[in-house]
Amino acid sequence: MIESRREQVESREWETLALKEMLRFYEEYETFAEEGVSKPRDIGAPVFLHHPDAHTGILLIHGFMAAPEEVREWAECLYEKGYTVYAPRLAGHGTSPADLAGRTCDEWMDSVDRGHAILKGCCPHIVVAGFSTGAGLALAQALFKPEAFQAVISVSAPLKFKSPSVAGAEALNDWNRLCRTLGLSWFTKEFVTNHADNPHINYLKSPIAGLVQVKALMNRVWKKLPALSAPALIVQGKGDPKVSDKSGQKIFTRICHDNKTYREIPFHLHGIVRGPIALELFDEVNQFLDNLETP
Repeated sequence: MIESRREQVESREWETLALKEMLRFYEEYETFAEEGVSKPRDIGAPVFLHHPDAHTGILLIHGFMAAPEEVREWAECLYEKGYTVYAPRLAGHGTSPADLAGRTCDEWMDSVDRGHAILKGCCPHIVVAGFSTGAGLALAQALFKPEAFQAVISVSAPLKFKSPSVAGAEALNDWNRLCRTLGLSWFTKEFVTNHADNPHINYLKSPIAGLVQVKALMNRVWKKLPALSAPALIVQGKGDPKVSDKSGQKIFTRICHDNKTYREIPFHLHGIVRGPIALELFDEVNQFLDNLETP
């Protein structure tokens, strides 16, 4: 009887972990939210759609300066297909740009790791997926924890940006740090304007330090990419004004194994995970998932 009760407690540990993640977000929102800058709290909250009959969970990662709300439509589509879905909130997101400015890509990876721990408790198989910077994190997860995921889905990973301000982010970040060290903070430029696809979700100013972290993440992924062993779906927005159209093809080509699929979705905005255009993406994802072999 005691052993049975212990097994029941352990089998529901994922619920406790999910609650802790929600409380972590509430605490950080109270600490970092800025009036007139931060979005409503529900925008940044992790999304957890638990399907009791699901054998596969989808770890679904939002993009830079966004929040779990960005991938909610995608999460709901996957849930309707019978999957359990968890969309973690990346550190520094859903709170304020100032909070994000002090975060690192390692902290984002930690956020995803905690999401993985939640899904692992309730699903025997897990697919990791993400959009934009979330796609870079999904690839990083599949690279650094190859036994943990059945497959990886990367949508518009920012291997190369189009904006000149991003190209000079490292130099500007170094300049900002030097000025702060010398007590000349009025000479710094810590943020640039973000022309957001979803202004009700995205931050409207982008921290230079955060852009440096995105580029560091993608450099890390690029170096390791030939070692990717998981089946992969690589999707690229064709005509993306923020990420180079060549990014997806370069990622696809650098993956050495043959169990990979490449798709392009023509659209004039970066965001292809919300609205009518997202239906085309969801169809591609569903076909890929349907063709996966169950371990």
